Parts: sequence; structure tokens; C-alpha cells
Amino acid sequence: MTTAPVDDAHARMSAFIRDPYPTLARIRAASPVSIVEYGSGLPVWMITRYHDVRAALTDPGFGQDVRRSQGIANERGGGLALGSDVVHMLNSDPPDHTRLRRMIQGVFTRKRVELMRPLVERIAGGLLDGLREREVVDLVTDFAFPLPIMIICELLGFPPEDLHSYRTWSTAILTHGGAMSFDEATAEMQAYLRTLMAERRQRPREDILTDLVQACEAGELTEQEVFSMVFLLLIGGHETTVNMLGTATLALIHHPDQLDWLRADLAARMPMAVEELLRYESPVSMATMRFTTQDVDVSGVEVPAGELVLLSLGAANRDPDRFTDPDRLRLDRDDPGHLAFGQGLHRCLGTFLGKLEGEIALTGLLSRFGRIELAADEATLPWRTTIMLRGLESLPVSLRGQ
Repeated sequence: MTTAPVDDAHARMSAFIRDPYPTLARIRAASPVSIVEYGSGLPVWMITRYHDVRAALTDPGFGQDVRRSQGIANERGGGLALGSDVVHMLNSDPPDHTRLRRMIQGVFTRKRVELMRPLVERIAGGLLDGLREREVVDLVTDFAFPLPIMIICELLGFPPEDLHSYRTWSTAILTHGGAMSFDEATAEMQAYLRTLMAERRQRPREDILTDLVQACEAGELTEQEVFSMVFLLLIGGHETTVNMLGTATLALIHHPDQLDWLRADLAARMPMAVEELLRYESPVSMATMRFTTQDVDVSGVEVPAGELVLLSLGAANRDPDRFTDPDRLRLDRDDPGHLAFGQGLHRCLGTFLGKLEGEIALTGLLSRFGRIELAADEATLPWRTTIMLRGLESLPVSLRGQ
């Protein structure tokens, strides 16, 4: 077991946010498990090797109930807030997790998602058409963000004109940064949702929010559980795709040979390319916080019961013991074993939708624009300021037609 050094924390964190992979590689090579400082100095065990991360994702010895994680964090001090007042299926354990997931999982099956293809194509096409006459666009703000948020709003029945508010809340909640605090964002979002729920009680629609309100009225969900479910769907339902489209475009700009290979047969090669882009730059770099429910052996290192644990999906997806030449982007890799969407009980519910959005968005972008060039100094590109996510806040590019 190794302990990561702590000197010059701010500078190290800034460098890590820009490019986490050299640091993750050193941690991964040193030991199966390392102790790192999280938040304001809280010691957390971090697992980085592919086979260990995959095993931990399905091991009941690692619990995910955020209320218990928060209790452990409180005992250790440091003032870390894990969002324990917003309990949803991603940060809960059975039987709560099973009940909550069952309420919504039917919407996101492979078959149901495939029926959404015309909707995704229509929204993506409209956004891309709006970029044609502009010399420089921010691919994140103008395309990667509105695409998935407009889709999830369509499913939830949320007003699309409030997109800016959704992004502001998401930034505050996930990165603890931006224009408002975590508490302010959750309070605003709850008040907003209560208004929409009241409207659905008066005038039901064919959308997910109506289904959740009716389940609440029937006693199957509490009002707080409805809020938490919407919180997860609204924020989780767009963050992965936003991050993936930004980092994928930047990766393709960096690898013109791979971009040429992809352009040669977009329709046939895009599904494989999306899998590799997800592996290469995992949009969720760190799985949500776990805790050990018992003593757990991780490749010969014992992690005691009652410890907080992070599983590094980004490190696992760059593990040379699992992927040949893992730091190289190879769109023809044809090895979809990455962990970008997790594994086991808590595997991302929106896996099929996220992949569909990625395939349609990138196909539309590359088929409309023959040249995509970075329109800013790469050293100045702003990244999401959290170790949990791997995504760009902004990506200025110049686009040229075919």
C-alpha cells in the first residue's frame, strides 16, 4: 500500500485536472490500493487496476449507501459533504436501490432507446444546422450540452427554455463551483420541481415526471424520492454525454489519422469508435464513493471495514494489464470491455442512450463539417474542476463544411 504525497496540493490538483493519467499510472503501478486525500484532507482508499476495480464494482463488500458514507466521513472530520440529503438509486444499496431502479429502468432498455433514435437525430440535426454560418463555435456550450439536456427534458417533460438553470444547478452540485453553492442549487431545484409536480397533479402528461408523481400519489415513492430521482435523471442524464462529446472531439483533433479512418466509413465504424473514445477518456473518471462493509482483500492488500473507497474508472480503462497500448487512441480496437459506465447493480441506467447520443452526435458533426480545428490555446481550455468527472467546460472550434 502506498500513500500519495500531499505537498503543493493546489498546483498538483490543477495539473491533475488537466491530465490525470500520468498520476493515475504512477498510483496504479505502485500498489493495488493507495490512500489519497479527498476533499479537505480526508483519507480515502483508491483502487486503480482494471481487474480490481471491476471486481469491486460487483462486490457487496463495498457498500454505496451515501448516508453511511457520510457517517464515516463525519467521524473522520474534514467537513466533507457527500450529498446525503439526496438519496437516489446511484448512491443507495438494496433493497432501496432495487425498488428505485425498478421504477424507471423500463424507459432505458435497448429496445426503448432505439425508438428514441428519430428524436435524437432531430435534435442533433437542428443544433448542427445552427452552427453552419458561424466561424467559431463553443462545441460544449452550443452542441454537447444542449443535445442531451434537451433529450432528457423531452423524456421528463421539463421546459427546454430553462436549460441554463439546469446547467447552473448541475455545475454547483457536481463540482461545488460556479455561480451558487451546493445547498443553494439543491434548494432552487427542489422549489422548481415542486412547481412542476403540482402542475402534473392537475394536468397529467405522457412523461416520466407524471409517472413519478402518480407513483408518489400511490404511496410507492416519497416526494423526496421523486426529487432525488429527477435530480439523478436530469443531471446524470446529460453530464456523461456532454463530457464524452467534448473530450471525444478534442481527441479526434489530436489524432488526425484516427479521424481519417473514422470518416472513411462513418456509419459502420462509429459504434466501435464510441466505445474506444469512452475508454480513452472516461466521462465519469471516478465512481461514486463506496465504503467497506467488511474487511476486503484487494489483490493482497486488506482494506478494513468502515473505510471510504474510490474506484478510478479512468485509471482502470488505461490499465496496460488489460488494454494493449492503453494510452493510445485506437478507434479500431474492437474491445468494448471498458468500465466507463460502471458494472454490476449500479451500472449506468442510461448506457444505451448515452451511446446512441454519442454515435448520432459525432456522426452528424463529422458528416456536416469536413474540417474541425481547435480555435484556442489548448493550455487555456477549462476542465470540470472535479476528480469525479472528466470533461471540458468549453471547447472553441472552427468548423468548415465538406
